[in-house]
Amino acid sequence: MTNSSSVAFVFPGQGSQAVGMGKNICDRYPSAHAVFQEADAALGFSLSALCFNGPADELVKTVNVQPAVLTVSIACLRAASEALGARQLGPAFVAGHSLGEYTALAAAGALAFADAVRLVRERGRLMQAAGEANPGTMLALLGAAEEAAEDFCRATGCVIANVNCPGQIVISGSLEAVARAHEAAKATGMKAVPLKVSGAFHSPLMVSALDGLKEAVAAVPLTAPSVPLVANVTAAPLTDPAAIRQELVAQLDHRVQWQKSVELMSSRGVTTFVEFGPGQVLAGLIKRTSAAGRTFSLGDSKSIEAALPLISPFPRSSPVIPSPSAEGQGEESRGAGSPEAG
Repeated sequence: MTNSSSVAFVFPGQGSQAVGMGKNICDRYPSAHAVFQEADAALGFSLSALCFNGPADELVKTVNVQPAVLTVSIACLRAASEALGARQLGPAFVAGHSLGEYTALAAAGALAFADAVRLVRERGRLMQAAGEANPGTMLALLGAAEEAAEDFCRATGCVIANVNCPGQIVISGSLEAVARAHEAAKATGMKAVPLKVSGAFHSPLMVSALDGLKEAVAAVPLTAPSVPLVANVTAAPLTDPAAIRQELVAQLDHRVQWQKSVELMSSRGVTTFVEFGPGQVLAGLIKRTSAAGRTFSLGDSKSIEAALPLISPFPRSSPVIPSPSAEGQGEESRGAGSPEAG
């Protein structure tokens, strides 16, 4: 039997997207449909049409995919809440991988949804521009330990961008540095997977975006989340709005400590991780980090309806993910375990 202290809600980042995402839940759940309507109104164009119909080369652009993944993730959360009715799920923690950290804050009521979708649209624009000014890319190293990856980076001029789970580390760097790293990996027999991204995310090559992001984050009303956010940069639980603002800016050019985040939540008693959004990437990473943890990926109506009977509902006295009316009252698709990007 689970209880609210044993559940965490997690949200994917860039790299989990696919054309058609969200269409199923939008058609099935009025609450999800309302999320897409709100996103379209907030951005001034039909993000929903881009999610549902593509084209893929437009959806994958950083400026588009970040608000798209956030919107689909919140729509999945709202659909699950609608399906539960009077019962609700109350997590002990929320966490998100890179972009997903913004989704987690919206889910926990720290950011109004409309503000969150506009903020990540600006984040995506800034990151895309930084990638154009300082071209770079990312490479997943499979089977590498973090210490070995550090040595590998020093030898090739790259930096560690994501520590996703045991045996999966993503590095970032200039096009030339990552090409050297790819060749070096192949020479040592290490499996390396290039990621389709518009820049060297979570690396010093994103520095040109920092001032703009700091300004954008400072301008958005943000309150304490209803439950702690486990931060990407430090893997520590945060509730203070000032600290969260610092985290959102810092994670742009610092590594995502996803493995440590999962380990922290597990050490605090979390045994069930519920992933809301497209794909099953985080569930795969979590399984490789916390062998005893249960994972559920809720990305469409079928997965929502199959999973909810297996996840015990919690009473209203538990921390409850806010409904649309409660918000704003305060201050890339891959298979399970594939790399996340930004």
